[in-house]
Amino acid sequence: MTNSSPFRYELLHADAQTAARLGRLHTPRGTVELPTFMPVGTLGTVKGVDIHRVRETGAQIILANTYHLALRPGEETVAALGDLHAFTGWQGPILTDSGGFQVFSLADRIKLSEEGVEFRSHIDGSKIQLSPERSIAIQEALGADFIMAFDHVVALPNEASVVEEATWRSVRWAERCRKAAKRSDQMLLAIVQGGLDPGLRRRCAQELVAMDFQGYAVGGLSVGEPPAEMYAALDVVVPELPADRPRYLMGVGRPQDLIEGVARGIDMFDCVMPTRNGRNALVFTDRGPVRLRNASHERDRQPIDADCPCPACQHSRGYIRHLFQAGEMLGPILASIHNLTYYQRLMTRAREAIAADSFAPFREERMRGWNEAG
Repeated sequence: MTNSSPFRYELLHADAQTAARLGRLHTPRGTVELPTFMPVGTLGTVKGVDIHRVRETGAQIILANTYHLALRPGEETVAALGDLHAFTGWQGPILTDSGGFQVFSLADRIKLSEEGVEFRSHIDGSKIQLSPERSIAIQEALGADFIMAFDHVVALPNEASVVEEATWRSVRWAERCRKAAKRSDQMLLAIVQGGLDPGLRRRCAQELVAMDFQGYAVGGLSVGEPPAEMYAALDVVVPELPADRPRYLMGVGRPQDLIEGVARGIDMFDCVMPTRNGRNALVFTDRGPVRLRNASHERDRQPIDADCPCPACQHSRGYIRHLFQAGEMLGPILASIHNLTYYQRLMTRAREAIAADSFAPFREERMRGWNEAG
């Protein structure tokens, strides 16, 4: 990052036994303690949880989606209402993804070319054009603090030729994004692709590092491959990334994946899992997930987690199960808040463990608890 940038990554401590690192990311809207987990607010809202409750979970930064906000309400409307911060009421840092993931998730609705992607809106079927330049323009209008290069994401496993073509297209698009970006108060991150091919991942990272982006993400993972293969990809990519820039693993994931990512030197994570699972009555604990709809919890007096300070854990499992069984909206809300709180507490404990050079035993203890639960 250049000296004139309002963003600055600060390495505080490197763990003695793993590649985990404790850091800070200084931004115009406050400092983010790393490693961190970013709740996903696709449409400018973390589903079912008001922005003040999101802050109370310990979140420092949230994520919003370029494609979805461009469709509804439109980036011009968000800009007219101030920007994403004024629009949502979140005054901390915000990261917007580029819309590249929708190339994967809406694959049956797109036409792809070197210029960009033509989507059919999932709302009304209208045509939407998204290119590297258009993605950057939308993200600049939204006013996020961290913006992502537009990339080409494909499912895994996949044919080698498909992965290679998408990888080098992502590199070319990243260069176009870098040239299109005009705002000095936004940090642009490039996204390393390459599927599960170690050589391709390494070469992609090297090409992007040579372009001198302010931060780097690892994308195209958690799209169908086994966790062990994702970890192997990180083992290849992370050592290629600059030590003085933030590292972001996109769309990941389970608590196990966060800890394994931290162990490999990842600083930032995002995933819909805490809220999506919360809405479906599955909550996370150090002893594995708890399925609150199970009949065994009908008269269960214990909280989800006795050590958790969240509002859900002020009630019994039996009560929250009742909310789900009765179709009360409070059930999904409380379960989502618990899961978001769990992820933030997990990251807080990870930071403390790194600072104490005890991340390896912390990781082992967490894995043992999750694995014993099956």
